[in-house]
Amino acid sequence: MVDFWAEWCGPCKMSGPVLEQMSDEYAGRVVISKVDVDSETELASKYGVMSIPTVILFRDGQEVSRQIGFAGKAGYVSLLAKAGVV
Repeated sequence: MVDFWAEWCGPCKMSGPVLEQMSDEYAGRVVISKVDVDSETELASKYGVMSIPTVILFRDGQEVSRQIGFAGKAGYVSLLAKAGVV
């Protein structure tokens, strides 16, 4: 699960703590990483990230789902559930 974010993004500041909590909660089942779109413009472009926060769920290197905008914990858990992770 990759969180595309930026320091100046208000909704990103809300999603960060939620995803950090989930990283602890789902340790061993889900790896949650963060990508600063200002520092990693090519990576953000590669995955078509046009709005932030955008969370992309990958399985075996392939995108399986994405959430654009802050979804709260319930939204991110739903993303994992739809992909059969939890």
